[in-house]
Amino acid sequence: MVRFGLFGTGHWAAETHGAALDAHPGVTFAGVWGRDPGKAAALAERYGVPAFDDVDALVDACDAVAVALPPDVQTDIAVRAATAGRHLLLDKPLALSVTDADRVVDAAQAAGVASVVFFTGRYQPDVAAFLASTAAVGGWHTARGVRFGSIFRPDSPYAASSWRREHGALWDIGPHALSLILPVLGRVIRVAAMDGPRGLVHLLLTHDGGATSTVSLTLDAPQEAVSREYVFYGENGVETVPAGDGSPATALGVAIDQLLEEIGSGTRDHRCDVRFGREVVAVLAAAETARAEGRTVDLPV
Repeated sequence: MVRFGLFGTGHWAAETHGAALDAHPGVTFAGVWGRDPGKAAALAERYGVPAFDDVDALVDACDAVAVALPPDVQTDIAVRAATAGRHLLLDKPLALSVTDADRVVDAAQAAGVASVVFFTGRYQPDVAAFLASTAAVGGWHTARGVRFGSIFRPDSPYAASSWRREHGALWDIGPHALSLILPVLGRVIRVAAMDGPRGLVHLLLTHDGGATSTVSLTLDAPQEAVSREYVFYGENGVETVPAGDGSPATALGVAIDQLLEEIGSGTRDHRCDVRFGREVVAVLAAAETARAEGRTVDLPV
C-alpha cells in the first residue's frame, strides 16, 4: 500500500483526486492539505482522513503526493515533495513557465522518483488505444483540434477559478489538446498563435517531420457552442479521437495504477511523466510569446 497525500481542496481535488484515492485498493489515503484550513478539514472529514496544516508535515506522512492546485502553487509543492523522495501525481499544466517546469523535472530526476502528469484523455482506455494504434499506422499529415468550454457561467464549479480567468484556455485546456496530438504527430518545433473573441486562441503548430496541426480553444463559449473534437488526416484517411470512456475519477484511477507500476518496477520512463509535462509547457509558453509578439516562435531542438 502506497500512502498518498492530497494537496488541494477545490472541486477537482474533491470529486476527482479525492474520489480516486479513496477508491483505489492499492492506496492508503494519508491526508489532505489545502490553502484554506476550513476546506481542508471538511474534505478530510468527507474521506475520513487527517487534515494537515503544514505542507511538509503531509509530505513526511506519505510516499507519494497527488496535487490538485493552480499550476504556480503545484510547482513548489512538487519540488519539495520530489526532493524529499516522494513520488509525483501531478495535474496539468505542470507549471506556468519553462523555468518552473525545469525545476520539477530536475528535482524528480535528482531524487529518482516516479512521476505521472494527469491529462484526462490519456488515461481513458478507448482514447489511449486509439492514440497507440493511430501513431503506429503513421502517415498523418495534419490534425485539427477544437475544444470549446463554457466554465464561467454561474453554475460551473470552475466559475471562480482565478488562475483560469487569468491564463485562459491556452493553459487550462491547451494541455489536453497537446496531449492527444503530440503522441501521433510528434514534437512541436514551431508555433504561431492568434486570438479571437470570447477568449478564443488559435494555434498553428509545425511538428518534427513536417506534419502540421491547428488547435482552437476557449473557456468562454456560448453554452450552445460547447464542443470537443480532434481529427487526424493522412495517407490512410480520416480518424477522429473518441470521446473517452468513464469519469475523470475513473481515469485518475488508471493514472494511479500506472504510477504504482512505475514505483514497483523501478522504471522511470512513463509516457506522461514530468518530462512530457515540460514538453507541453514549452509549447504553451511559445504560443504565449507568439500571441504577444505577433510572430512565429521556434522551439529549441
